[in-house]
Amino acid sequence: MRAVLTWRDKAEQCIYDLAFKPDGTQLILAAGNRLLVYDTSDGTLLQPLKGHKDTVYCVAYAKDGKRFASGSADKSIIIWTSKLEGILKYTHNDSIQCVAYNPITHQLASCSSSDFGLWSPEQKSVSKHKSSSKITCCSWTNDGQYLALGMSNGVISIRNKNGEEKVKIERPGGSLSPIWSICWNPSREEHNDILAVADWGQKLSFYQLSGKQIGKDRPLNFDPCCISYFTKGEYILVGGSDKQVSLFTKDGVRLGTVGEQNSWVWTCRVKPDSNYVVVGCQDGSISFYQLIFSTVHGLYKDRYAFRDSMTDVIVQHLITEQKVRIKCRELVKKIAIYKNRLAIQLPEKILIYELYSDDSADMHYRVKEKIAKKFECNLLVVCADHIILCQEKRLQCLSFSGVKEREWQMESLIRYIKVIGGPAGREGLLVGLKNGQILKIFVDNLFAIVLLKQATAVRCLDMSASRNKLAVVDENDTCLVYDIHTKELLFQEPNANSVAWNTQCEDMLCFSGGGYLNIKASTFPVHQQKLQGFVVGYNGSKIFCLHVFSMSAVEVPQSAPMYQYLDRKMFREAYQIACLGVTDTDWRELAMEALEGLEFETAKKAFTRVQDLRYLELISSIEERKKRGETNNDLFLADVFSYQGKFHEAAKLYKRSGHENLALDMYTDLCMFEYAKDFLGSGDPKETKMLITKQADWARNINEPKAAVEMYISAGEYTKAIEISGSHGWVDMLIDIARKLDKAEREPLLMCAQYFKKLDSPGYAAETYLKVGDLKSLVQLYVDTKRWDEAFALGEKHPEFKDDIYVPYAQWLAENDRFEEAQKAFHKAGRQGEAVRVLEQLTHNAVVESRFNDAAYYYWMLSMQCLDMAQDPAQKDVMLEKFHHFQHLAELYHGYQTIHRYTEEPFSFDLPETLFNISKFLLHSLTKATPLGISKVNTLFTLAKQSKALGAYKLARHAYDKLRGLQIPARIQKSIELGTLTIRSKPFHDSEELVPLCYRCSTNNPLLNNLGNVCINCRQPFIFSASSYEVLHLVEFYLEEGITDEEAVALIDLEAPRHKRESKWQEATSNGSQTLRLDETVNSLGDDDPFTAKLSFEQGGSEFVPVVVNRSVLRSMSRRDVLIKRWPPPLQWQYFRSLLPDASITMCPSCFQMFHSEDYELLVLQHACCPYCRRRIDDTGS
Repeated sequence: MRAVLTWRDKAEQCIYDLAFKPDGTQLILAAGNRLLVYDTSDGTLLQPLKGHKDTVYCVAYAKDGKRFASGSADKSIIIWTSKLEGILKYTHNDSIQCVAYNPITHQLASCSSSDFGLWSPEQKSVSKHKSSSKITCCSWTNDGQYLALGMSNGVISIRNKNGEEKVKIERPGGSLSPIWSICWNPSREEHNDILAVADWGQKLSFYQLSGKQIGKDRPLNFDPCCISYFTKGEYILVGGSDKQVSLFTKDGVRLGTVGEQNSWVWTCRVKPDSNYVVVGCQDGSISFYQLIFSTVHGLYKDRYAFRDSMTDVIVQHLITEQKVRIKCRELVKKIAIYKNRLAIQLPEKILIYELYSDDSADMHYRVKEKIAKKFECNLLVVCADHIILCQEKRLQCLSFSGVKEREWQMESLIRYIKVIGGPAGREGLLVGLKNGQILKIFVDNLFAIVLLKQATAVRCLDMSASRNKLAVVDENDTCLVYDIHTKELLFQEPNANSVAWNTQCEDMLCFSGGGYLNIKASTFPVHQQKLQGFVVGYNGSKIFCLHVFSMSAVEVPQSAPMYQYLDRKMFREAYQIACLGVTDTDWRELAMEALEGLEFETAKKAFTRVQDLRYLELISSIEERKKRGETNNDLFLADVFSYQGKFHEAAKLYKRSGHENLALDMYTDLCMFEYAKDFLGSGDPKETKMLITKQADWARNINEPKAAVEMYISAGEYTKAIEISGSHGWVDMLIDIARKLDKAEREPLLMCAQYFKKLDSPGYAAETYLKVGDLKSLVQLYVDTKRWDEAFALGEKHPEFKDDIYVPYAQWLAENDRFEEAQKAFHKAGRQGEAVRVLEQLTHNAVVESRFNDAAYYYWMLSMQCLDMAQDPAQKDVMLEKFHHFQHLAELYHGYQTIHRYTEEPFSFDLPETLFNISKFLLHSLTKATPLGISKVNTLFTLAKQSKALGAYKLARHAYDKLRGLQIPARIQKSIELGTLTIRSKPFHDSEELVPLCYRCSTNNPLLNNLGNVCINCRQPFIFSASSYEVLHLVEFYLEEGITDEEAVALIDLEAPRHKRESKWQEATSNGSQTLRLDETVNSLGDDDPFTAKLSFEQGGSEFVPVVVNRSVLRSMSRRDVLIKRWPPPLQWQYFRSLLPDASITMCPSCFQMFHSEDYELLVLQHACCPYCRRRIDDTGS
């Protein structure tokens, strides 16, 4: 670092303070009772400002550059504008010591001997705060939140924007060490606010905002009068009683002197965002210096070490871009780097570092040796075991312990020195002198070898990789290249400031100068490109360039030198250059040039690099052919030209080598039919036909399908014509083709039909199938397009296709929920088992999905199908058994739907009595295995809850006991546990109102019946309503042997007159439903009713004895009292007698389920069908 004086001036009075305008254009000085305004560029005094009546002690500029303030011994503060006009003045009680503007809010802090004030433009008054001691200096933090005040009693007070004290720092020296200058570090990169403090205890200290000291006090050995930071906070300036300004690092390490003066330095400042420093002294002198920080660095191959912040060394790996920082905490004077060694010269010592490992990418250094001596040298070089010091004309070789081993005295000043490698302890040095001499020195040899001597002074040197050539840059900016062995000057180039040989290629070097990078290969002309800076290394395609202070690796494509070799057909040399780094396009160009020059080895390597398999296959085939003995280079070159697209040249070569057929193949493959025809002339007709076929294929491929179709038709290629027309959906063209074709052309016609089907033109497809006579395909067409009527008509004419029509028809019906029609279709096709399977699957799905109503309906349908199939004597027994089983399941699922809805849904619309009846019915029905989907837990839970609600406590207790033996879902666990406990508090009997009555023997049955849904006395099965599941007042009776169903119905219909019977029955038959209704209450069943007599007298024993009636009893019955289930054969009809004719009962004529008439009518209104078998109310008959 050195300071260069830019300008100097002298005022008449002491310069106590100065301030720069934030843009750096103006400088304001406090000199006597005036302010002096200077132009910083040349030191011109622009204007003196008068306003104070006494000495001006302080001046400060606002960060926004709009105004500045000055404070004087006359106790006043004046605010000035940037146009140098005073706009405001206010006073304190004592002389003003310092002023400072807040960098964010532009609030002004002004401090006097006894107090300090805070003023901002928007305030009318100045808020003042008393101080216990004289304030000597002040400074705001970067964020403008806190103000630090330095006192003469050695105390630092940190205040907030309102003037309230937040932190108080008491220095050990107290009033013996008054604080004279403080400044906050302006760097934005620091994590904490750092305050630099200079006191007259001759110490420099650093503090955090919290008051905690950073590090120890640094002794200054003079009284500091001013301290200030550089704009980015990297350096500190301190001036004072030692009559000079010293430069320190931000950590307080002294780096050097900026400028020595003749009197005390009262103020010094750095021009914003620059390296210019201004110094104001006791004697009124003003000095303006430029600080020049020289580059201290070292380079070896891909490692670059340079000085940072004057005290740190950064080692940068130029390839991997890794960096490592070594903190020396002293001024770094020289740096040298070589292989795994790094030497750093500090003011009092030299440190030798080494890498931790031999890994080329390792960046971890450790101290190997310390040489604790002070050395003065111009250049420093490090080797494996030595350091070399260059002092003007002398070179000294020292061991790492500091012992001088050798010394070389030169004839002239040493201008350049470089280690060029060698064994450890015997390395070679390349030395360039001012007198033009270039020497090679070995570390272990006292004698220097003169390589050559030139007339001009050496600036830069480099030796080629094989040590055969030497490149020199002289003081005239000329690059000279010599052959080391013959000392011959090979060539020279102007405008060079540095030079470097390529470490990977002997014949390539680069040099920089005049803002250009010059690359020279062999003796070819120089290739130029723009580049700022100095070339210091050249490795492969990377050029290491130093620009100002930064080193960068620039990737330079080696295209230009490669093309220079290519122009001279030097393919192998061009390949070597390309390996250093060229673009893919360059690689391809090299490959092509080598291929055309029939240099197959180079071409193969280049094509491998760009991964062009096509050309690699060509080269491989040519090499194979050469092995087989082919030597015709014309033929090889023709293949190369055809691959490159130079078809006419290729054709000429093919013809020349006698291979016209290859030329013809090439043209037809490329669809260049006109050229092919020209080439053929009037040749073979077969080849002409082949050309036309290929032309049609080409028309198809280039998206001219219509032209291709016409060509194919004219050539008789119908299959291809149909394919194109079909794939493009051209129905009209397909119709024309199909109608043109003869019916013997079966395959193309069937292809047409397939496309007609695909293109949704079934009519034309049918026409085509008829033309061919393919009836099976026609049937399939009708089935696929769901044209059932036409299919049935065809089936009538050709019964052999019946199965092919009706089976898919039935499946289609079943898929569309038309099960009755599907059953008929299956029946017609003789596939009754299919219908049953479809229904069974639907039933299973309904159960799994908890659609129990649907399950009941499907089971009923299944039972009816089984009944239908039972007419076959061979299947009668099996099918009847299935019928009864499915009927039973249908009843169970129909009832369970209500239970499921009650337990699973949040709201239930069913009456408690209905839920009670259904759960009781299910409990008595589920004596054996429980069907899939029906939950015994849900049934018992519903029964328990409704029994308890309706007063059947005994039954409820039984249900809860049963539940204890079952696995209960978590959601009803608590409810069941609570119910089990609370039912214990109820009486152990059931409400008599709920007890079911047997209408045959008038016995009251218990709610819990071990026999199931039959009377415990007479064993007569109960008949339940299919909606409320109440026991209906019906008794089933059987006909005496010999009485047919038709006779029984005729006898009942006779309506024989009864003894004094005056009942007024009304019978209504609507929508096929039989309804019995009584208008007035009459004792319709008198004591003389023969049926009643049958009920009482024929009963006895534990076995069930059915009611059997003869003709006289049948004759005595009224048609209105009897309900008949007219089952189809092979089942018998079932007869039921109503014992309470005043209560109307309705039976569905389809499923024969019984309902209370009112319930049935309501359900039919709701669903528009029977709730059990879903027979529509507008259906007639069963």
